[in-house]
Amino acid sequence: MRRSRGTSGEVASAPGEDSAGGSVLPWMAPELDLPSPLMATRSHVGDRAGRFALLLGAVITAFGVEGVSSPAQWEQVVVSALLGITLLLALWAAATRPRYMRIAALISAGLVLVSVIEVLSGSVDGSATRLANALLVGLAPPAIVIGVLQSLRTRQSVTVEAVLGVLCVYILLGMFFAFIYGMVDRLGGSPFFAGGQDASFPHCLYFSFTTLTTVGYGDFTARTNLGHTLAVSEALFGQIYLVTVVSLIVGNLGRGRPVAPEPPAAAGSS
Repeated sequence: MRRSRGTSGEVASAPGEDSAGGSVLPWMAPELDLPSPLMATRSHVGDRAGRFALLLGAVITAFGVEGVSSPAQWEQVVVSALLGITLLLALWAAATRPRYMRIAALISAGLVLVSVIEVLSGSVDGSATRLANALLVGLAPPAIVIGVLQSLRTRQSVTVEAVLGVLCVYILLGMFFAFIYGMVDRLGGSPFFAGGQDASFPHCLYFSFTTLTTVGYGDFTARTNLGHTLAVSEALFGQIYLVTVVSLIVGNLGRGRPVAPEPPAAAGSS
């Protein structure tokens, strides 16, 4: 191997050799401060998991706040803002394009502004809150599903963000049916519940999740055939989702895609 002599008289080692002339194995080469693709991938996965964890926390918070809030004026502003933030977190966790993120942010800010105007005008109608609910339950689940599918395809294994994503979708499914029950009460011209109870969002949320989890306490029941069909459909969706999607994702957590065995070598090949 050819070597070069420096100005000080020392012999410079050729590539692949140490200063003593011995060969340097690849794993013995000096470490360079360069980004590793593996470390970058792990950092990206950790970032995605953190996003979905933050989203799950926001969804649970929105569920809790809506479940205990009364239709007071300023509470509607807080709920509208919280729903808008949750929608933005869902799009962010799903790595949505910045253009769509900006559109969603403008819509969310507009809903909060409308809610503030309603409060200042003395209205407790809550139309801005209902519209924020519609956007959250209509746009967030598809975005989360797309994000989970992208994670599964990229990683070729079930990761933590996939588990967090399917849990978010499950809670949003209950909130979606709660929104539907409220709209049926509002547009149907008659009370949704058989007992004549007010179909406020806390009541609809309570009825939705007792139906989704098939608890069914019986204190709230649907009055019309449409309400019965919606309630039974929610119970079916909830149970099928748990025993298929959630159980499949959780049961395969950390497992990678099986690698197909290599075909046997042809006879007589060297």
